[in-house]
Amino acid sequence: MRRNRLNSGLCALAALATACGATATQAQVPAQPRAPVQAQAVGDPVAALRQRPPQDEVIYFLLPDRFANGDPSNDHGGYAPERLVSGFDPSDTDFYHGGDLAGLTRRLDYIQGLGATAVWLAPIFKNKPVQSHGNYTGAAHHGYWITDFTAVDPHFGDEAAMRALVDAAHARGMKVYLDIVANHTADVIQYRECPEGRCAYRSRADYPYTRRGGVDGAPINEGFDGRDFSRLTRPDYAYTPYVPAGEENAKVPAWLNDPIHYHNRGESTFAGESGLDGDFAGLDDLLTEDPVVVQGMIDVFGGWIDKYGVDGFRIDTARHVNPEFWQAFIPAMLARAEAKGIPNFHIFGEVYDPDPAVTARFTRVDDYPAVLDFPFQKQATDFAAGKTGGDALAKLFDADALYAKGADTAAILPTFLGNHDMGRVGFLVKQANPDADDAELLARIKLAHALMMFSRGVPTLYYGDEQGFAGAGGYGNSRQDMWDSQTPVYRDTTPIGGRQPAYSTQAPLYRAIAEMARIRAAEPALRRGRQVVRAYGDAPGLFALSRLDDAGAEILVLFNSSTAPVTAQVEVEPTSLRWQALRGDCAPESSAPASVSVSVPPSITSSARACRDRPAPRFVHGRRRA
Repeated sequence: MRRNRLNSGLCALAALATACGATATQAQVPAQPRAPVQAQAVGDPVAALRQRPPQDEVIYFLLPDRFANGDPSNDHGGYAPERLVSGFDPSDTDFYHGGDLAGLTRRLDYIQGLGATAVWLAPIFKNKPVQSHGNYTGAAHHGYWITDFTAVDPHFGDEAAMRALVDAAHARGMKVYLDIVANHTADVIQYRECPEGRCAYRSRADYPYTRRGGVDGAPINEGFDGRDFSRLTRPDYAYTPYVPAGEENAKVPAWLNDPIHYHNRGESTFAGESGLDGDFAGLDDLLTEDPVVVQGMIDVFGGWIDKYGVDGFRIDTARHVNPEFWQAFIPAMLARAEAKGIPNFHIFGEVYDPDPAVTARFTRVDDYPAVLDFPFQKQATDFAAGKTGGDALAKLFDADALYAKGADTAAILPTFLGNHDMGRVGFLVKQANPDADDAELLARIKLAHALMMFSRGVPTLYYGDEQGFAGAGGYGNSRQDMWDSQTPVYRDTTPIGGRQPAYSTQAPLYRAIAEMARIRAAEPALRRGRQVVRAYGDAPGLFALSRLDDAGAEILVLFNSSTAPVTAQVEVEPTSLRWQALRGDCAPESSAPASVSVSVPPSITSSARACRDRPAPRFVHGRRRA
């Protein structure tokens, strides 16, 4: 246990612009806070949710296999009940555990109670159940080894279960986002030159499309000019690809079974051109320059919009596909959604990089409306963990100008603190503070969530974080079962904040996040307001920002990651003069126009404070109105 306890505080103050000046006799009437987003779904809930812009949402990301098991009869997905056939083994982190769409549908109340308004599902398309790559053997519990892009994986349910989920979510005013993949399929295609697999990447320069087996090989693909990939007729320019016997029709749609529609260049090193054209850990890398692939993927995923009326796509491995593909695919998806009556269809890509200059490029060159905010993830967790000062956050938010529409794009970037690949925020904070006790870890994780919930962007919760799950690292160790697990590494780890019954709504982090979500839902400025960074330093301590909406509301949010109290003068709008508490204690008045005194105590039990404008009495026809 540390001798000094964490001073992790958040103080949020809200002020509406009021009339200023000594001669003012009547204060401006404050705009009424908008009702919580959930409460707007009255009458026709689907019509209401369709009108919400992306920044109004709180997203809850989950792996269906690990969230809730509503139908044990599909645990083996209809395959033979053998571990290496069906992939079902609830004791192994990398195999199926039994969660499904029926279970998720039954637990929507739990998600909504947390304050989430949109559910993002890891891929639910039919997968190859078990794959081996080198020394690794695992099952497709995550959903990224797709064979049939048109059907629900039988481990998760069927078309009826999918329709029931979307209908139930929409009836509650909740959106449904699908995780989609256009970069690759399951590993089916093999290369004759590498009977043991794991073929080294062969570049376009050394193995051009117009020569068989290298620059000295026989000419092939006559007429191919380097641009029109419909002119390719032979796929053996780098390796000799083939489909093993018995798997000739493994993929749906049927065009996916022809090797001509893949790059066939061997394993990606995730550097240079191999990042675009190489096989991702052995997965068959689609030739996304090919018009057949472009139109095929438009038809496939447009069909999911038409069939189920889903509300958005998270797109996997966005950086591993050529820009021209996205420039055709994304407008087609937005047009398909518009035609379905979904004007606020949210598309965001996975660009796994902490540099905003890298992520922003995909909104300028590849035409992505938004990308997952990996830069925010790094800076927010580092700040909350006490690794950096607020200056790193300020630099991050300054980089919002790099995005295609600047602050407007930054406003719809899904922000998050951890995920199924890199690990949970609890693990990352614990790793940075190995000697911290449970109370300190809990306070720091609350601080991280407060930063995500109250700053610009779309807060994205990773399932189980609200129960204090931390785990022992990324990938399999961050994919805990929500129920009583049979997996030793999950079962034997005590969550941060203490172990609670499964799906507890009394877990400390569940209650804290739900409270933050209620504040965010009630305050338009926290969802749509312009953000201004107010104060920061180069060491753990105070970080302050304001959110300003078009009605003149200002919300000042204060974060303290240090182990000492913070007292300071913080700049605000000159018209923000009088304050009242939304949460915690706040100064009743500004110290002077454009300056307010703030104090954030070091208590580890208080992670947030909020204050709003306290207007002067208003007089109507000579009578005082409260």
